[in-house]
Amino acid sequence: MGKSKKADVSQEENGNDSMVDGQNKLSWEDKIQYLSPIASPLAPKKLTKKLYKMVGKAQTSKSIRKGIKEVQKSLRKGEKGIVVLAGDVSPMDIISHIPVVCEEADIPYCYTPSKQDLGESCGSKRQACMVMIKKHDSYADDFDEMSSKIGEIPTSY
Repeated sequence: MGKSKKADVSQEENGNDSMVDGQNKLSWEDKIQYLSPIASPLAPKKLTKKLYKMVGKAQTSKSIRKGIKEVQKSLRKGEKGIVVLAGDVSPMDIISHIPVVCEEADIPYCYTPSKQDLGESCGSKRQACMVMIKKHDSYADDFDEMSSKIGEIPTSY
């Protein structure tokens, strides 16, 4: 632990502000470089920020499903919501079937560039590969807006 503190101090002395909590803070363009080729439809930068905020609201109201197993189970049971997938998951095979399931069930879904940011928006220090946001009264307007905006994102196929 002492080594990480020294590393933080040395970064601050050098004037490098790209370090946040001991990790490099990547820009949007840098995160897009690590995307999987099948990560489509990718949410634009503004929509991604709004989705992360809505994930935080859903976490406080306990109307969120977080993680691969939990989201798959809720999709099988027929629950409705918005599915947000991380585009930098490796290997991509673990979540590659989810878009097909979402399209069959008529559930809006989109990719975001970072699983780390998705996990942090859930209020966790761990990464999250996918999240399902269920509708709640406290953010119903935002939910409907996001759902329509996700439907307008062009797909590459």
